[in-house]
Amino acid sequence: MLVINAKLQILKTKTKKCYVKNMTKAKELTAMKNQQRGLSLIELMVSLVILVVGLVGIFNLHLVAKRGSFESFQQTQAAYLANDIVNRMKLNRGLLTSYTGTYTGKLSKPGKSCDVSVGASATCTNAETLSWDLYQWETLFTELDDTTACISARSGGSVEVVMSWRGIREMSDGAAGNDQSTLVKGCGSANKRRRIYSLKTIII
Repeated sequence: MLVINAKLQILKTKTKKCYVKNMTKAKELTAMKNQQRGLSLIELMVSLVILVVGLVGIFNLHLVAKRGSFESFQQTQAAYLANDIVNRMKLNRGLLTSYTGTYTGKLSKPGKSCDVSVGASATCTNAETLSWDLYQWETLFTELDDTTACISARSGGSVEVVMSWRGIREMSDGAAGNDQSTLVKGCGSANKRRRIYSLKTIII
């Protein structure tokens, strides 16, 4: 009987030790899991920060590309406007020098239309064609911001057309520099957003 009790006591002791050992392991595993959760949360936060920084960079690149694209579009429109009025002047050589002036898109519509595409049926004189050309040309200024156009046409046939407009961001003044003509420097308002397109040609 004493032997049996001793064996039971030894068994209880071993069971208790195993229980304590298992509980200790369970606590260690729980602590490790909590630590892993903490590390996972930190890794997630770091990943989110990297993602946000990357998205901000992509957005900034997209914004820069859009601005550059719009600036190029404005440059193209300015070139089109300059060539458009030169072509009109070629068709009205008799009053070539009368096209000289500064234009800001505020001309009133002439009483007589000289464009068959808008219903004109009567023949126009050179003076009427001049008025219509300048008015119709100015209606296209809306493609640019704060447009000012300057024309210098001489009797010998030399023509200079300057288109000045306001860009979307500050840079150097487009008319700055000693190599610019007087017409270029005086066309539009001097500021860091001024853009300039100049066209020189000869109409014979």
